Amino acid sequence: MKRYVLNEENKVNLLNDLVKRSTSNYPEYEKIVADICENVKENKDAALFEYTKKFDKFDINKDNIKVTEEEIEEAVAELDPELYAIMEEAAENIKDFHKKQLRNSFFDTTQEGTFLGQRITAIEKVGVYVPGGKAAYPSSTLMNIIPALVAGCERIIMVTPPNAEGKVSPTTLAAAKICGVKEIYKVGGAQAIAALAYGTESIPKVYKIVGPGNIFVALAKRYVYGHVSIDSIAGPSEILVLTDETANPRYVAADLMSQCEHDEMASGILITTSEEVANAVEKEVEGFMLTAPRKEILQKSLDNFGFILIAKDMKEAVDAANDIASEHLEILTKNPIETMGMIKNAGAIFLGEYSSEPLGDYFAGPNHVLPTNGTAKFFSPLSVDDFIKKSSVICYSKEALEKRHEKIEKFAKSEGLFAHANSIAVRFEK
Repeated sequence: MKRYVLNEENKVNLLNDLVKRSTSNYPEYEKIVADICENVKENKDAALFEYTKKFDKFDINKDNIKVTEEEIEEAVAELDPELYAIMEEAAENIKDFHKKQLRNSFFDTTQEGTFLGQRITAIEKVGVYVPGGKAAYPSSTLMNIIPALVAGCERIIMVTPPNAEGKVSPTTLAAAKICGVKEIYKVGGAQAIAALAYGTESIPKVYKIVGPGNIFVALAKRYVYGHVSIDSIAGPSEILVLTDETANPRYVAADLMSQCEHDEMASGILITTSEEVANAVEKEVEGFMLTAPRKEILQKSLDNFGFILIAKDMKEAVDAANDIASEHLEILTKNPIETMGMIKNAGAIFLGEYSSEPLGDYFAGPNHVLPTNGTAKFFSPLSVDDFIKKSSVICYSKEALEKRHEKIEKFAKSEGLFAHANSIAVRFEK
């Protein structure tokens, strides 16, 4: 891990290093993704089948592209019953949390005859991408589907890549069963995103696409954005641990490594006001690395995007944390709730030494789909709000409009829009 005394120059250098992980820094893949998307848009299933054969080594066709109910039941039967029960409990926690995010339509009326409001409706068709390459993530299946269910989406279409035998991860299918999703297709990569965005003979077009994926999936989501809505362009995972002298260095080291094991581009950052904690964390990381199963990935992540920053006081530490705006922020200070009061930018905030980041990944209930690469300054975690849309409702009586029509006409004419003015004026012609 790179170690610095915190100052403005070091902070700027760190931010520049983190930006290198952005999906915007892969122009060599952009044309590949664009070609895939356009091919699927033009040739539909034929292109989809061709890419699945090429990339996933499975000979897919219209008869075997969809996961059957038998395959889902077979996957559940394969699964450890205890794990299935844990996933069910996690799903309930996620559902309970997201139910609190539900919003109601509202309408206001006045005696003079105005009726104004906002009508909230769920997005009808949503596509959910679930990764299936290097690893399966049933937790992401739960996190992406449950908010859509709570919002009331009528149709949820899930896509996930198969292996060379045409099988989908049993844990992924089990998570889908827990959610009640039955429309699952065996396609992955940029071609799956294109299929959801444009529709093919086998896969219906959706109105919004959510879910994480590799660089090709991320670039494909960016390419189709505007034709459909998307949740976000997710970057590599990241964690920032903010501590004072009271932090347990062993906990801090373990928590930093919990995110750095995701992939070589993941980032782990410690900002502390204690040099003693910084020294001890370095030693703990070295100790954990001796027996780490994903040692090679961890080493590259820590070498390139692991940082220890020593701040002169908590204000300087918090200011740096707000500038970094990490996806995951752990606060391990004497009074973490008081420290949180100074935080402006973070995807998810974990308070105290018994609230480590994996609690949020798997079980607590708040969504683990979070803004990355500093976008927590203006983006929020995935929520029920991502699966609804709002319509304004406007209704005036003749009497209510009559009192205001001249003002509206004058306003419209000031913009040179005389047909706008006339649309009001014709209603009050002598």
